[in-house]
Amino acid sequence: MPRFFTDTVNGGTITVTGDDARHIGRSLRMKVGDDITFCNSGVDYICRIESISDSEVVCSVTESFPTKSEPSVMLTLYQALPKLDKLELIIQKTTELGVSRIVPFLSKRCVARPDKKEFDKKLERLRKISLEAAKQAGRGIVPEIAPLMSFDEAVCDMQGSDIKIICYENEGKKLYDAGIDGSKSIAVMIGSEGGFERGEVDKAVSAGAVPVWLGKRILRCETCPIAVSAIIMNLSGNM
Repeated sequence: MPRFFTDTVNGGTITVTGDDARHIGRSLRMKVGDDITFCNSGVDYICRIESISDSEVVCSVTESFPTKSEPSVMLTLYQALPKLDKLELIIQKTTELGVSRIVPFLSKRCVARPDKKEFDKKLERLRKISLEAAKQAGRGIVPEIAPLMSFDEAVCDMQGSDIKIICYENEGKKLYDAGIDGSKSIAVMIGSEGGFERGEVDKAVSAGAVPVWLGKRILRCETCPIAVSAIIMNLSGNM
């Protein structure tokens, strides 16, 4: 059944306009009476199409229930900014795996160094990638893609999570020793192409982060967040 996200559920009616309305009518060739699923804040709404045009689709809700595919843990990925094509891959794949929020930040070894205004221009495309990946994966939410932060801002932002992890190639615990099991919210910080400087790791650890070592093989910066997200989802019982 086709699946879309909506910001508004008005009683027992959901109205869709814009690109989604055109996609439902023209690309999917759906008709009055067809069933369609909408997601809003982790709830699935099974609907029946009542009227349809290129500009507007009106649907009536026939059933609603919590989205079964959403993980029980809120995983926030703090990703040191890599080159843009790598960031796009990271967003797509970690969205599929169940990440709730992705926070790009600048560390000392980042090769790409846009300012915040320059990065803001890319946010629309990055958020669209997250949206399309969420649709494909049957997610109940679209993961937030946050504006670009500094390293210090990212470390401060992590404080809201129960478990805080920083991946470091030189030392640390193994992921299954990081206290993930049973946690409601986890923040994981991953470096860019050049990894982290020792001083950055020390600053994150001082703020409560647990350093984690992934073994003797050095993973590329776009491989690491995908691998770590999958491992965390497995350890937390969500895979």
